[in-house]
Amino acid sequence: MWEYNEEYKALFVQETSFYNHIVLGCFFPPATGEYFSHFIQTWLRNYIAGVLLYLVSGLLWCFVIYYWKRNLYIPKDCIPTKGAMVMQIYVAMKAMPWYTLLPTCSEYVIENGWTKCFPRISDVGLLAYFAYLLVYLLIVEFGIYWMHRELHDIKPLYKYLHATHHIYNKQNTLSPFAGLAFHPLDGILQAVPHFISLFVVPVHFTTHIALIFVEGLWTANIHDCIHGKVWPVMGAGYHTIHHTTYRHNYGHYTLLMDWMFGTLLEPTLDSDEPKKVY
Repeated sequence: MWEYNEEYKALFVQETSFYNHIVLGCFFPPATGEYFSHFIQTWLRNYIAGVLLYLVSGLLWCFVIYYWKRNLYIPKDCIPTKGAMVMQIYVAMKAMPWYTLLPTCSEYVIENGWTKCFPRISDVGLLAYFAYLLVYLLIVEFGIYWMHRELHDIKPLYKYLHATHHIYNKQNTLSPFAGLAFHPLDGILQAVPHFISLFVVPVHFTTHIALIFVEGLWTANIHDCIHGKVWPVMGAGYHTIHHTTYRHNYGHYTLLMDWMFGTLLEPTLDSDEPKKVY
């Protein structure tokens, strides 16, 4: 087992500084670092990267499924209007500065040695790396499931936070852009399990940062209404049911938690009617 020391701190800071340099160097003069603290630079990097990831992936996604391959993946009457997508982008952009505070705080606590994070896979070995990663993902899956479920079950949380996202409750209002169209606090709460996991299980630093940004791609995927039918993945077919029933399919990456806690509702193969799983 590794032990946090100044060498590790230097490795973490060196890596985050490298990422800061790559992103900020494209948008700001080289002297930017002289005016902003390392924390602010990290937040700016995460904010810029988050915005680019959201807009570029969303635009490409929508271009393919709504225009280039129109009617191939989505029926014509299920394609959202441009106005609906613009509104989703507006909601997400208002929240993005707050969303990106979470990975910035993650990096801060990691750099200061307050977590179980490790900088190199060689510190634990490949087998342990994958074992820790599996535990990390299970904790995240469990945490997101219950956070999401409580955002529905606790009425004030739903009314003042989660309802912002659930105005998109039909196929013709859902789009990849709806994936991050949350109240800022709602979006942060649903990502908090990633942060908490750092204190529970050892996880590779770069992998943690990558998974945070994979969240943005995944949440776009489950809002595009294209059901991939890959068991046990929580595909868009399952999440679309969540947006129409409000009481099922709270999970994130997989069906595991919904199956365990009795909230799984499957789309049937031969009709649009969902099927309850007991």
